[in-house]
Amino acid sequence: MTCLSSLSDTLTPLVPDTSVLINLHACTFGEQVLRAIPNDIVLPVTVAAELNHETSHANGENGFIQRLISENIVKVVQMDDEAVRLFETMIRSPGSLDDGEAATIAVAVSQGFLPIVDERKGRARAQDLMNGQAPAWSLDLLVHPAVQSELVGGACIDAVYLALREGRMRIDEERCDALVRLIGIERAKDCVSLPGYKARREKWLS
Repeated sequence: MTCLSSLSDTLTPLVPDTSVLINLHACTFGEQVLRAIPNDIVLPVTVAAELNHETSHANGENGFIQRLISENIVKVVQMDDEAVRLFETMIRSPGSLDDGEAATIAVAVSQGFLPIVDERKGRARAQDLMNGQAPAWSLDLLVHPAVQSELVGGACIDAVYLALREGRMRIDEERCDALVRLIGIERAKDCVSLPGYKARREKWLS
């Protein structure tokens, strides 16, 4: 696979944002993905709570999270004092983040863990707080070498495609062309969350 993961060489515990969990649920292989990842997966209480509402119960996202918790695939944690301070700053300052995103970054920064955040504003805030180190993306989980070994027979590619199509997963521009080659142009046409989607689609249709 030509689309590489930034997580390949680190065992630092990972802290996924709510949107990352939505992408993992949407790809239908989320449990297998997280089981395959060698890193510990830490879930702030605030993130778990964001998927405890009627829509998430109806579409299966809440059940997905509860299985991850009950089977000890993820560890739910409370924010410590330092994380609470960071969290309150991020939700109250200009350009504030939503609660789940802020909790993800706060827990990761306070514990020296690595957040997984796809949204541009949250990624920029995390990078500022981590002295320039970039957070990981959802895509880094899906193309991790351990996941590729687990999801064989094209399942890994299917997982990436479904996360894009159903989860509206966001990815970085630098890996977009490689990812399009991975899933194929016909499938890429269905993935409106791809960077520069409109221009790319016009090119594919011309």
